[in-house]
Amino acid sequence: MAQGHQVSVLAPADEDTEIPDYITSGGKALPIKYNGSVARLTFGPRAAARVRRWLKEGDFDILHLHEPMTPSLSMLALWNARGPIVGTFHTALLRSRALQFVFPLVRPSLEKFSARIAVSEDARRTLIDHLGGDAIVIPNGVYVDTFVQAQPDARWTGTPEQPTIAFLGRLDEPRKGLQVLTAAIPQVLKNYPNARFLVAGRGDEGKALALETLGEHGKNVEFLGGISDEEKASLLASVDLYIAPQTGGESFGIVLVEAMSAGAAVVASNLGAFERVLDYGRAGFMFTNGDSEDLAKTIIRALDDPQERAARTAIASEFVRQFDWSQVTSKVLTVYEMVLSASAALGRVEVDPEHAPVQSSGESK
Repeated sequence: MAQGHQVSVLAPADEDTEIPDYITSGGKALPIKYNGSVARLTFGPRAAARVRRWLKEGDFDILHLHEPMTPSLSMLALWNARGPIVGTFHTALLRSRALQFVFPLVRPSLEKFSARIAVSEDARRTLIDHLGGDAIVIPNGVYVDTFVQAQPDARWTGTPEQPTIAFLGRLDEPRKGLQVLTAAIPQVLKNYPNARFLVAGRGDEGKALALETLGEHGKNVEFLGGISDEEKASLLASVDLYIAPQTGGESFGIVLVEAMSAGAAVVASNLGAFERVLDYGRAGFMFTNGDSEDLAKTIIRALDDPQERAARTAIASEFVRQFDWSQVTSKVLTVYEMVLSASAALGRVEVDPEHAPVQSSGESK
């Protein structure tokens, strides 16, 4: 929008939710278990009617759909839309019964895509394996300076004798890896008995299970509950380490980029997506996925060597610049321009690529 484009976004929103003028509500989202997580989707006849009305009123030059292979506003838009369409694919799975199930529903529409974007090599591989075809890799974007400029909070700032270690994620989802971290905590406390573990995220069942597992070590763990975006940035700017113990299903790792931007040293499981975000360990510390003992050793190693920690965070602060929205937006706009130029050459549209109205439809992130 800042570059002069007209943008309209269709996304799920409750009726009482305040949304910017450029967003149109596609209706209330329903929580659906998907990919070891909970996806909030909007689907059905009423949503389809809203999609058709929005497409007709918008008369867009280009349509950009996120995760169009899931039952969502994006899938409904794909079925109903004509003209240039760009799809962004986020999912990273070795096997997906869900994708196999919906493939017959969307197969006739796959040829509608003028271009495909995958947020990582893992997402690109999932797309190739399950749907065929290829995609351009453009990562998710983060406003890096928002986290660079975040102010530390004294409540969460550590010391060499009392380091602070953070985890952010939904506590009830096993793939987020809280259980891997809680199993590592007793070993870390043997070396750093005053360490504080700050756990942010919702999930009463996950919290109860973690406390039961921790036993007497639970006194070193503070459950912060859900926190705001501003609090998240401040937390990441305050702690000594950010732990990303996810066990699978991750196509990128936005929170890693946020932590790197804020100056926290990152310790992450060696998932392919995380390895690439951490430049294969140059910009952070990696441990064997699902191995709590190795996680504990890696945390201790990172805390024992502040100089090495500082060196990796310095590398991280430069490496994350490629994920800033200023870089990502430029790449997405380049895809739009190629698509619009190709469509114009085929006589499908007549637009000025410099000021083309564009659209985005997808589930809230």
